[in-house]
Amino acid sequence: MGLFDRFKTALGKTRDKVVGSFKSVLPFGRSIDEDLLDHVHDTMIQDDFGPATARKLVESVRAAWKKGEIRQSQEIVGYLKGQIVSKWPQDVRSLRQAPSGPTVILVAGINGSGKTTSVAKLANYLKRQGKRVILAACDTFRAAAVLQLVEWSQRCGVDLIKHGQDADPGAVAYDACEAAISRRADVLLIDTAGRLHTQDHLMRELGKIQKVVEKKIPGAPHEVLLVLDATIGQNAVNQARTFSDHVKLTGIILAKLDGSAKGGIVVGIRDQLDVPVKFVGLGEKIDDIEAFDPETFVEALFAE
Repeated sequence: MGLFDRFKTALGKTRDKVVGSFKSVLPFGRSIDEDLLDHVHDTMIQDDFGPATARKLVESVRAAWKKGEIRQSQEIVGYLKGQIVSKWPQDVRSLRQAPSGPTVILVAGINGSGKTTSVAKLANYLKRQGKRVILAACDTFRAAAVLQLVEWSQRCGVDLIKHGQDADPGAVAYDACEAAISRRADVLLIDTAGRLHTQDHLMRELGKIQKVVEKKIPGAPHEVLLVLDATIGQNAVNQARTFSDHVKLTGIILAKLDGSAKGGIVVGIRDQLDVPVKFVGLGEKIDDIEAFDPETFVEALFAE
């Protein structure tokens, strides 16, 4: 199955919702007017783009209409596609790379978001690209998380650095950095403890892990990725906003996109937080993760 078909399948629930709602408000051949734009705005909010994002996108449509660039209803979707894609310039799409030594990727997220599974999928994805990957099990508060990573690391064929349950996550991160350097790994992927975005003491600990790797590997972490559950829609924006108060987020892994009817949140996150979705979870299998491709996303989102 090609990338477009994978996105189209995963976006099935969202696409049914989006295509159906846009069809109802954009009859072919209708001239654009303010009433039509109001309907488009309301439709985008219903489709989980978020109020602020919907307002900005409709304002861009209004400006294009007043300039005479678009005139009829059937031109709106094509125009919106271009506006959405433009939010992901090439320089924000790919993972940042360390100029020398291992690239360190710190992964955070709340329990139940699909964080640990997403870490394993990302490790497998990077290994398939020919990278030598080391996993660090810094979620020491939850024994199941370490056991998950042990199993996943064996299936992926990547090294895992772990301590016992309730060990200091910072110490695990330190040892993982040393292992990544000595073993000449290309990527060190750090799984941190799942935490609610309201748990300040755990959020501060996330910052502590970040400081440990900063001291051990210059320029690290090169990426701080937050795993969000696509099924929770706009609540994901609130989670990301709180996490960003404690660590500098560089990207989002949007898990469970295949089970969500709220795929419009991809655009809302990018627009409201200025943080790009970099990977999306498209299923439950180890290979069901893809680098986010905005062109494929919008074509799959609006495909009939």
